[in-house]
Amino acid sequence: MKTLPRILALAGLTAALVSTSARAEDVKAGDLVITQAWTRATPNGAKIGGGYLTIENKGTTPDRLVSGTGDVAGKIEVHEMSMDNGVMKMRALDKGLTIEPGKTVKLAPGGYHLMMFDLKNPLKQGDKVPVTLEFEKAGKVSVSLDVQPVGAQGPGGGHSGHGDHSGHMDMKKM
Repeated sequence: MKTLPRILALAGLTAALVSTSARAEDVKAGDLVITQAWTRATPNGAKIGGGYLTIENKGTTPDRLVSGTGDVAGKIEVHEMSMDNGVMKMRALDKGLTIEPGKTVKLAPGGYHLMMFDLKNPLKQGDKVPVTLEFEKAGKVSVSLDVQPVGAQGPGGGHSGHGDHSGHMDMKKM
């Protein structure tokens, strides 16, 4: 009968692991808190992908997201999308993205994002993609991007909502 307590303990541990891995972990690095890190699934043969996350600076000095690296891609850059006379433009932020003290910067579709070039494999829904972000002050920070369905507008955990323009992903509005 010793096996029953072991089975129950293992079942409890498994349930705890599954429930905590359902959404991206909050990552703290110096004065920065990184949350809601995600990406979209890509079709076979796709060579680029986007990475999205929220960075909060709880400190008193600015920091700057300079670049990223990861085994998933040949190169990861910080990009910005913007409208210019009705034309959507995308450009690399060569000097990085500043996170002012006391502010939160959201990398999301249609705005700031990580651009992953030369993907080694398709990004599959349900996977976690490890990447390393490089900050001017906080240094190198490891995060995992949760792979959401193709076309997703936000992390699928239903815990986004503040200033989130993806109304159809916000369960509170349904």
